[in-house]
Amino acid sequence: MIRTPQHVALADAHALRPLARRTAIVRWTLAAVLLALAVTTVLLLRDPHIRETRFLPRGSNGIIVLDLSASISTETYSRIGATLTDLVATRGRYGLVIFSDVAYEALPPGTPAEALRPLIRYFTLPPQTQPGVPPNFPVNPWLQTFSGGTKISSGLELARSILLDERASHPRVLLISDLDNDLGDSVKLNGLLLQYREDGLPLHVVALNPDPLDAEFFRKFIASGSFLQARLPNEKPRPAERSAQLPGWVVAAVLSLVALLALNELFAAQLTWGDPKPDEIRSREVVEPDVREAA
Repeated sequence: MIRTPQHVALADAHALRPLARRTAIVRWTLAAVLLALAVTTVLLLRDPHIRETRFLPRGSNGIIVLDLSASISTETYSRIGATLTDLVATRGRYGLVIFSDVAYEALPPGTPAEALRPLIRYFTLPPQTQPGVPPNFPVNPWLQTFSGGTKISSGLELARSILLDERASHPRVLLISDLDNDLGDSVKLNGLLLQYREDGLPLHVVALNPDPLDAEFFRKFIASGSFLQARLPNEKPRPAERSAQLPGWVVAAVLSLVALLALNELFAAQLTWGDPKPDEIRSREVVEPDVREAA
């Protein structure tokens, strides 16, 4: 309901003018705050903070879970190299778990992203030096370590246990994989992803050119994380596919707007006054005797 301005004629209106000025200042200040809050909300909605890191929110304790199984092809090697390059550029801090059929901790949580730089060379094709002879990726130290199977659950399980042991605040897991999991690991992986959801542990995925069915399977379990298609070295970085979740700052901004509007409606309804006009005085003089006579 919109309140219409009310006019009250007062003989001592001059005495109320300081209060009127104070009320006007409060109303204009409240209006300015409302306008600034509304503009800020609109700008933040138009410009999400994905550029903070493109992978994990700033201030989180993240662990990278990197797939180096036999299913990783030459093209996906290049995508791993580009992803590691982007991670180094974030200047964040990450732990690193490497897996194939088994997993091990390569870097502890909180390690500066710069520590990932030496790994990039293993996933970067060197320049071609001989015509007709394509270059090969450098031999990486994990080639003889892993048997070649793909058990994504092994990497995710180790990352989860590390975060639980560390009692890390704002924990996150970033899975870099082609998502081509062994059939024998499907049941365990499904249960582990449900456990992530129950724990409230956000899972972020950088997919290395996955099969659409594998990608759809993982998207179902991403409630508070993100899903990003890894790029090739000659491609521009792609924006993350955010999950359908209303950010907390949007909820806070909307509730603040509602509260301020309610305060404005309850305590700042417009009230005007002034010296009585001559015709108003005459009308009172006519009415008041009538009232006394009726009494």
